[in-house]
Amino acid sequence: MKKNLLSAVAVMALSMTSQAQEIEFGAKAGLNIADMGGDAETSGSRTGFHVGGVAEIKFSEEFSVQPELLYSMQGAKSDVSGAELETKLDYINLPIMAKYYVMEGLSIEAGPQVGFLMSAKTDGNDVKDNTKSIDFGFNIGAGYELSNKMFFQARYNLGLSDINDIDGVDQKATNNVISLSVGYKF
Repeated sequence: MKKNLLSAVAVMALSMTSQAQEIEFGAKAGLNIADMGGDAETSGSRTGFHVGGVAEIKFSEEFSVQPELLYSMQGAKSDVSGAELETKLDYINLPIMAKYYVMEGLSIEAGPQVGFLMSAKTDGNDVKDNTKSIDFGFNIGAGYELSNKMFFQARYNLGLSDINDIDGVDQKATNNVISLSVGYKF
């Protein structure tokens, strides 16, 4: 399944670049405010960061596609029997955002995301075996690019897949992340 998904993304990217008028590369970083949804009972969010690269493929003045490759800190805090536990989930995320410029510099964006779990810990204990290795989500957000190529983005990631992988436990857990980013295009 991973090979099919990556092959489909590669074919889409190659076909899009053959029609694109301009491609800009850049880097971005920012703040994550992460929590878990589904059946997960959390008592607070995990604050972390994200960092990575972007490539904006422009098809017109109004429309572009922006694939990204990001390291992202996610997770949540929970209260179990009076003890507060922090779950730290670290992913390599691959969002592919469709961007529509409503006016010069200001865009709205939406698109799917696949995440690959790099590490999972609850209060320092490794729980990677209890967490699914692939996460699917959908992003929606907005961005503003200055004339000097610096840009700002705000985005919400809604987790669509259950990341819980504990045998015999039927408690769905999904990632939910608010991201605030600053970046620069080269």
